[in-house]
Amino acid sequence: MASFEPKELSTGKLHSYLLSAVAPRPIAFASTVDKNGTPNLSPFSFFNVFSANPPVMIFSPARRVRDNTTKHTLHNVETTKEVVINVVNFDMVHQMSLSSTEYPEGVNEFEKAGLTMLKSDLVKPFRVGESPVQFECKVNEVVALGSEGGAGNLVICEVLKLHVDDAVLNEDETINQTKLDLVARAGGSFYSRAKKGFFEIPKPIATLGIGVDSFPEHVKNSMILTGNDLGMLGNVETLPNEEDVAAFINDLSDRYPNIKTATHREKHKLARNYLSFGDVESAWKILLSENK
Repeated sequence: MASFEPKELSTGKLHSYLLSAVAPRPIAFASTVDKNGTPNLSPFSFFNVFSANPPVMIFSPARRVRDNTTKHTLHNVETTKEVVINVVNFDMVHQMSLSSTEYPEGVNEFEKAGLTMLKSDLVKPFRVGESPVQFECKVNEVVALGSEGGAGNLVICEVLKLHVDDAVLNEDETINQTKLDLVARAGGSFYSRAKKGFFEIPKPIATLGIGVDSFPEHVKNSMILTGNDLGMLGNVETLPNEEDVAAFINDLSDRYPNIKTATHREKHKLARNYLSFGDVESAWKILLSENK
């Protein structure tokens, strides 16, 4: 058996061991606002519930390992003392992943990820409409665990109000775990779907993804593409150019002779099929051929 003392390992290596071994971990999809009321949304897997009376949850926006910077979420909870913790189910996991992109301060991750902002009842941060359970919380305390890269900051939250989607409730008002369909975080690019096991999602690109708010309207408002589809499509740096789209559609005509005259709905279905295999570039070329 390999054995290590933490001081023998680089912070990055130790971080990798911890996240891979202590898994799967529930995800706190934390919604906050800054002092000017600008929304922010980010996921954190250093998270759990620690008390029922009072109802207390704790999540930790750690200092970044690579450069020791801190996240907007941490600044916001320190300033406003409020947060909404949204749970993440499988239907929204790609949108959640896209929201973890390090967009500049002031960018609204709800819009980038194509998620719905719902007004909260007791706190200023918005709830995520797609989340099946949402917790409005006040922040009782923030405890810094260190000052170097990788150090956590425990955000101790007291639940003021919770919202549960009727679709995940049993007749006796208990939560149906199968219908809830939660996902959890593991090491590297791995996630765990509670009722099916591990799967992978590529981490957001190092450069900024264009986000759902940059999509053509017919893609953003598609009746065919799911939230996960939109999340995958938003994690690209740029869209294919017209020449590349035209060349791809010409080549695709051999397999799909009616592609150039296909209906709006048919093209969206075909694009979704490519997305199911992780081929985001081809999916975009099909979608961008709409007006050709």
